[in-house]
Amino acid sequence: MSFDIWARPSFICFAREFTFTRLRAEPRRETGDGQLPKDRASATASTGQVISCGGCPLRALSSFREFKPPELDFVQQFKMGELVVDAGATIFLEGSDSPHIYTLLEGWALRYRMLESGRRQVLNFALPGDLIGLQSVLFDKMLHSVQALTPVRLCVFSRQRLWELYERHSGLAYDLTWIASREESILAEHLTYVGQRNALARLAYIIMHVMERCRKLGLVVNDTLATPITQQDLGDAMGLSIVHTNKTLRRLTATGAIEWRRGGIVVRNAAELTRLADYEKRETQPRPFI
Repeated sequence: MSFDIWARPSFICFAREFTFTRLRAEPRRETGDGQLPKDRASATASTGQVISCGGCPLRALSSFREFKPPELDFVQQFKMGELVVDAGATIFLEGSDSPHIYTLLEGWALRYRMLESGRRQVLNFALPGDLIGLQSVLFDKMLHSVQALTPVRLCVFSRQRLWELYERHSGLAYDLTWIASREESILAEHLTYVGQRNALARLAYIIMHVMERCRKLGLVVNDTLATPITQQDLGDAMGLSIVHTNKTLRRLTATGAIEWRRGGIVVRNAAELTRLADYEKRETQPRPFI
């Protein structure tokens, strides 16, 4: 069975806003023995095959809620295909409208807003399992932009069928509400740190936040995270200039809590990092995704 999504004029018209590494129909591929990879979120995303929802690597992670069989069947039908976008490309532009919403299957992205002054406010980092584009469904346009930090792989869903999800699957509808509420809570926490914490606490917090999310995805190995996040990204997320961010990272490194490397972060003393950030872990239960 092959997808014809790439041949649909409405999709092609919208797709011209993107840079693609792959833009062709590909067959669905079920895992032969029914086993899912257990090591990390991106385990099967570079195979060049469209991944069936039944074989989704995210389902192998204990941090995600399992679907009920009818839910999984619907999500499989709801999914139109997959899209691969180059690093640096814009997935959504603030003010734009899209006929699709996406689940990030592999890679890193960030949500941001640009100010008239040319400065950027990073709202959050998008990781595997995150839903992208729900704003354009509820508000008719995106209120922020989304950019790929690495090559990303996206599951594509039609926004027109979203109402069918609400009508037929109350559990999935609740999941979407939970996902939106989670984003709200993350923004509230970010705003609290930006408005009421000093620079050292802000950077300690955002590093703890990213590390904790990536740990649940199996992306942290021996307290080391390979990440495309730059000092500029951290500063734009926490309201700091690049100079202030650089100086504060040096101070944070001097405490022995972390080691900042080009392309990665090493946590040397988790207790000290938690103390500096005044960070409280949350989300003990498995989280939903679509």
